[in-house]
Amino acid sequence: MQRNQALMRERPIAIQSDLDILVARQKGRALAQELGMSSTDQTVVATVISELARNILLYAKLGTLSLSAEQHNGRRGIVIVAKDRGPGIPDVERALQVGFSTSNSLGLGLPGVRRLMDDFEIVSKVDNGTIVTARKWKS
Repeated sequence: MQRNQALMRERPIAIQSDLDILVARQKGRALAQELGMSSTDQTVVATVISELARNILLYAKLGTLSLSAEQHNGRRGIVIVAKDRGPGIPDVERALQVGFSTSNSLGLGLPGVRRLMDDFEIVSKVDNGTIVTARKWKS
């Protein structure tokens, strides 16, 4: 299988405040627009960025969010990578269940990100952080 080709890659956005979330959302929406994504998909991208960045602040206090455009098998899309060196997720499968939360929220965050995006991967190690990679392909 041919590897994805990165078309545009931006420097990671440091996530350490609510303002950083706003900046990341704006950059993600702009990149989705450049790729010709629908306004609905632009909103999905902004929503996913908000959720992943909010998780960084809530659980790890700081991390990074990277945005890039990729092409694979003739499809173009946006890739969002959220990284932190926080406490990690002890049970990833449980964290991906709707309704599960360790922060007294509704537990819709990670399951929602997985549902909204076309590709979703999470790698987490306790006491070593979490990396979430999510892709949305242009329809």
